[in-house]
Amino acid sequence: MKITGTLQHQAWQDKVLPPVEQIRPGLWSIPVPLPDNPLRYVLVYGLELPDGIAIVDAGWDTPEAWEALRGGLRTAGYDITDVKAVLVTHLHPDHYGLAGRVREESGAWVALHPADAGLLRERYRDFDGLIEAIRRQMTLHGVPEEEAGPLADASRRILPLVRHTDPELLLEDGEQVPIGGWNLRTVWTPGHSPGHVCFLEPDRRLLLSGDHVLPRITPAIAVHPQQRHNPLADFYDSLDKVRTLDVEEVLPAHEYRFAGLADRVTALAEHHTARLDEIALEVVKAGTEGATAWEIAQRLTWSRPWPRIQPFMRRTAMLETLAHLVMLGAQDRVTALDDDHGPCRWRAIPSVDQA
Repeated sequence: MKITGTLQHQAWQDKVLPPVEQIRPGLWSIPVPLPDNPLRYVLVYGLELPDGIAIVDAGWDTPEAWEALRGGLRTAGYDITDVKAVLVTHLHPDHYGLAGRVREESGAWVALHPADAGLLRERYRDFDGLIEAIRRQMTLHGVPEEEAGPLADASRRILPLVRHTDPELLLEDGEQVPIGGWNLRTVWTPGHSPGHVCFLEPDRRLLLSGDHVLPRITPAIAVHPQQRHNPLADFYDSLDKVRTLDVEEVLPAHEYRFAGLADRVTALAEHHTARLDEIALEVVKAGTEGATAWEIAQRLTWSRPWPRIQPFMRRTAMLETLAHLVMLGAQDRVTALDDDHGPCRWRAIPSVDQA
């Protein structure tokens, strides 16, 4: 993998916001800050049109993000009222959150894959039922009662970051995006979210990869009440789907631009394969009584010791662990023990050689 966004990479190293850049004729990169978030910023891409500009993703709905987006557009020679389309890679707040406000100010149409579009109202408008479902999920997989409620309620913190709007256009896999001057194709890549999409520009040999393929970070693949049954299996399939695309450069939603898509896809797949083996070993160590996803998550290798992981990130860590357990179950390496009186526990299935 080769870093092509050298200014973005240097800014990442320096822990500052990268500059607004014209990275190709008619194509702009606009960093929009994510205050108090380890991702620091989302990269919004501006695509010049004959009658204005389209943006890919939008940032979340905070004053800082709004001013950064407007300022970036001004650097490119446009006003927020010139935005004709907001192409959203997926429904997470740092990508979708400002889409509604942009639409209000400009009249732009908003596009999203139907698998994510169908989740918006439950996630951001009628959310009490979803939060209760998350609380039940926490309890089912071993989170103590005194922690399950607060971990579920932590979702409420993101609600002010989203200006809800229903998309006018639903982009199916393989569909061409109807914007002038660009041959932009939708590539459905479920895993990080059920309706995550990348956008391929074959004439310019570019892939706008959203959160699907990032240069350094491994995107979170987690079981969630709104997720598909086996999101990690989806993610593996989605990696294979983009692995052989003929692209010169990848434009991710975070960090920095890079070349070498196939190499990065291989590294992401190898990371999850190693994680599957690590989790399977912890299940074996748990013996015949098994262990919950919450217990296993605390025994794994993370970027910092478990006591130093913030509560909301502990929830993410547990749900990522659960995604790997579901995948291991599909591979007949572990099984979930049925117990009507306690949390779900996972036990190893002996191999043929062990049996």
